[in-house]
Amino acid sequence: MKTLLHTETLATLDIFKALPPLALEQICKFGQISTYKKDTSIYKTGDTIQYVYFVLKGKIMLGKKTSEEKIIIKDLVYSHKMFGENVFTKANTRSEFAHTMTESKVLMVPIALFQRMFTTHHDFAIEITKIIVERLDNLEVRIKNFVFMKAKQRISGFIHKTAEKQGIQIGMEEILINHGMSHKEIAFVTDTSRQTVARVLGDLKRENIIHFSERKPNKILIRDLSKLA
Repeated sequence: MKTLLHTETLATLDIFKALPPLALEQICKFGQISTYKKDTSIYKTGDTIQYVYFVLKGKIMLGKKTSEEKIIIKDLVYSHKMFGENVFTKANTRSEFAHTMTESKVLMVPIALFQRMFTTHHDFAIEITKIIVERLDNLEVRIKNFVFMKAKQRISGFIHKTAEKQGIQIGMEEILINHGMSHKEIAFVTDTSRQTVARVLGDLKRENIIHFSERKPNKILIRDLSKLA
């Protein structure tokens, strides 16, 4: 479902604060908002690159399929973040896929307009470059974690990182997260197995570091964030 785009919507995204009013009007004119149901494809590997995307609401999974048809999760993108920004190469098609993990609302900016904004507005270009560098840094950290960290550390780190990004403070010390992922999806992100995720979460619960109910396992109450570092 597509809806009209207004400057009030762009004001919710920090990255567009680097653009002047005329540029924002151009995005409103040529950009569009699409709403996707949970478990819906936004684009697939091999699709023609047409847009750069900004998440207004929801959670998006970015991934790739290997030659053995296994799935590698590259990143999770939350509200107010950008994805599909790798448009400065000679490639004309997507090398990854983007799939919704929750019902999501996404701003779609045509690639030509995005590239023009990047080349003509210095401050905007700096903000985009910061995001790309941060993505590369996060990927480097993930590779190091895979090489040097044990599975429990990687899963604990996933919970810790999720708490930092979208945790809700409960009382003085506890933090509530709703990661919205199955054990299989967490395993993809942490480069472990579904069985390992279930075992580690159970261990952390028995150690009273986290708490969750069997009825709503996606909601995790973190009792002591420092023990997940």
